[in-house]
Amino acid sequence: MSYTKILYTIADGVATISLNRPDKLNSFDREMALETIDALDKAKADASVRAVLLTGEGRAFCAGQDLAEAIAPGTKIEEIIITQYNPIVRRIRTLPKPVVCAVNGVAAGAGANIAYACDLTLAAESANFIQSFINIGLIPDSGGTFTLPRLVGMQRAFGQMILAPKVSAKEAEALGMIWKAVPDAELMTEATALAKMLATMPTKAIALTKEALNRSQNTSLDSQLDHENELQSLAGRSHDYNEGVKAFLEKRKPVYRGE
Repeated sequence: MSYTKILYTIADGVATISLNRPDKLNSFDREMALETIDALDKAKADASVRAVLLTGEGRAFCAGQDLAEAIAPGTKIEEIIITQYNPIVRRIRTLPKPVVCAVNGVAAGAGANIAYACDLTLAAESANFIQSFINIGLIPDSGGTFTLPRLVGMQRAFGQMILAPKVSAKEAEALGMIWKAVPDAELMTEATALAKMLATMPTKAIALTKEALNRSQNTSLDSQLDHENELQSLAGRSHDYNEGVKAFLEKRKPVYRGE
């Protein structure tokens, strides 16, 4: 697939996906959503890619859904969710590689919830997050009702969803909604450096950690302990485990292959 609504580049083991509808504040239309899905699939399949960086072009990260498309004759909201947003969120959460998100401006509606779905989200200090669904009579989608209460608790999640306040990047960091707020001028430098660092780490162990965290959302302690054992067994048979132990004993920096 050739891309016209996103930018996709690979460098130093990092696949960068940049939402590219700046004149529309990177709001999703069907084409941009399908291109994003394809890019995530491409990053998963490419062994040279060991981390993904998701960001937006221009002054916004993502303003959510393009409403002009949503109200077009014959368009059903549920079809947009099923074919666009749910696949994006599922791919981010199940991608066996870390996904860093760099929120360069407003993240509203689905844009905010996609940012929360990523593994490590950084935001420019001027950026803000808003659950804007209620303002047009909708409920949060794109996993927001699952992710946000687990990040901030039920009361704060309900307040954000029903009162729709703008939450600044610094507030989002303080509440645990994102990993870090950084000065605007440093956002892409810091996010890229983080993604590049992750791309040199033991990718299989990162993927298994991500799987364990996903499962922990809906399981018992006993079940999770058993699952940790299963995943640790897989990690313990990996090349990177052997390399890590060997490097430790030899007092040198390990060279991980992500295997």
